[in-house]
Amino acid sequence: MIVCVCNGLGERQVKSASRNGPPTGCPVAAYARLGCKPKCGQCLSFAREVLRAA
Repeated sequence: MIVCVCNGLGERQVKSASRNGPPTGCPVAAYARLGCKPKCGQCLSFAREVLRAA
């Protein structure tokens, strides 16, 4: 499932970003590990849920 349309990020990518580095529930930090940043911000609440579940 797509988490961030602006960056084209899926759940797997966001979950893997949370595993690659210090644990964080912060979507902005996970996006930074993927080399991008939130643009419109609509995805942040869903990304936060995905990170909590990971």
